[in-house]
Amino acid sequence: MGHFATGVTVITSLRSSGELHGLTANAFTSVSLTPPLVLVCVDKKAESYPCFEETGVFTVNILADDQEDVSRKFAVSGGNKFVDISYRIGANGAPILHGTIGYIECKVVSTYEGGDHTVYLGEVEQAETRDARPLLFFRGGYRALGD
Repeated sequence: MGHFATGVTVITSLRSSGELHGLTANAFTSVSLTPPLVLVCVDKKAESYPCFEETGVFTVNILADDQEDVSRKFAVSGGNKFVDISYRIGANGAPILHGTIGYIECKVVSTYEGGDHTVYLGEVEQAETRDARPLLFFRGGYRALGD
């Protein structure tokens, strides 16, 4: 799988208590344009896993090529990952990270079991992009376009 280059995202959500959560993921894809649907795959052991079940919302933050540090921060378990991270709360209640090339706010419309992961199908409620270069992951390392 490491020979397939992917973009890098941080999927954010929140607990029913309002506690913010996020995790780094490259298991994200567009599913449909009409209606607009995306999917994300979340490890059942991930600290953020309960958020998707409790609130049924998530935001896909598509990282820019200068956000490797953000990706690494959200890739580890434990602690408040939002310390020293610039963000705002989106319409669905999940954090939108600043400096990304875009975000996609979603509500969960279906779930599917996929081994040790759950696949969440999300209907896009709002999205925004800006012109920037994406952070990529390839052969076990971070890359930028043109590397």
